[in-house]
Amino acid sequence: MAAAAYDWDAQVLAEYITDPDIPIEEVAAVLQLCHDDQERLHFARDFSLDNYNEQQCLDNFRFTADDIHRLCPLLRIPERFSTPNRFHAPGVEVLCIVLNRLAYPSRFSQLQEFFHRTKKECNLFFLLGIEHLYRNFHTRLTDWNQPWLTQGAIQAYCAAIHAAGSPLQNCWGFIDGTVRKMCKPSRHQREVFSGHKRFHGLKFQSVVAPNGLIVNLYGPVPGRRHDAWLLQESDILTHCEATFNDQAGNPLCLFGDSAYPLRNHLQRPHRGANLTPQQQNFNASMSSVRMAVEWEFGKIISLWAFMDFPKNIKLYKSPVGKLYHVAVFLTNCHTCLYGSQTSRHFGVDPHTLEQYLY
Repeated sequence: MAAAAYDWDAQVLAEYITDPDIPIEEVAAVLQLCHDDQERLHFARDFSLDNYNEQQCLDNFRFTADDIHRLCPLLRIPERFSTPNRFHAPGVEVLCIVLNRLAYPSRFSQLQEFFHRTKKECNLFFLLGIEHLYRNFHTRLTDWNQPWLTQGAIQAYCAAIHAAGSPLQNCWGFIDGTVRKMCKPSRHQREVFSGHKRFHGLKFQSVVAPNGLIVNLYGPVPGRRHDAWLLQESDILTHCEATFNDQAGNPLCLFGDSAYPLRNHLQRPHRGANLTPQQQNFNASMSSVRMAVEWEFGKIISLWAFMDFPKNIKLYKSPVGKLYHVAVFLTNCHTCLYGSQTSRHFGVDPHTLEQYLY
């Protein structure tokens, strides 16, 4: 069985699989090899972005063809990906498989027709692409020490938020948690069940700047956890106290909803039933600017609808946390190239793709 199954003469193959002296396991292996090889030959056509116009690229990959080619070297996409079972594909094609799979909750049978590959190949290259992006770039979302997050940039964010209607002059960003719904897992169901949302999910905490970029992402954690618990576990306040202060030493703060505690580097709306008119005005003004974090959550799901399809999000069967991290990272890349509702609202241009990635 040294040669590929499609190299065998049909008569020889028929005699081989009907030979009573051949173990049934070996016959089954040969038949499976025949099926795989015939399927691979059926889809053996090269994928090319040149076959799609600009709108088709935006619909299927969320980026234009020129921008996908621009992304490849910046994302360190190798010229060729190879799987342990010796499937090979050009790097740009693997990136497109990732983008297309995340863009819409399609079946792998649809991907095999789109990329002219078997379902097994599409699945393997999708997971390989996700792992590559997460391994090389997850620190863009978890590490606060980013070259573009300078003191000057923070001061500009404060000025933009204040100019948009915030009564605070020292607020540079917004913090909030979000729960991504998923299938009910086979175990630890209570741990991931959100009593507030009434579904199973994993929770993430995001910090959003007025340029539309998600500066920091913490998670996943079980969906039952409260936003205040995420804040404590992420240890964001410790970093903020050490880093985010103006030249006079005054704190530059984040703003969250009423679930968060009140701290020097973290502000929240006034709570209670008997608020003064000034406190009510403060809450209304901050609520209008704090919507930026909700816009970014919405953009992630709008671009990458796969993450909003719970039947595809299966704990213990797929890398759920990595998928969301990669979706957020790609959303930031999209914002660098095309802007966002948040950046336009505050009038702050996002950084270039090169500045964000390097």
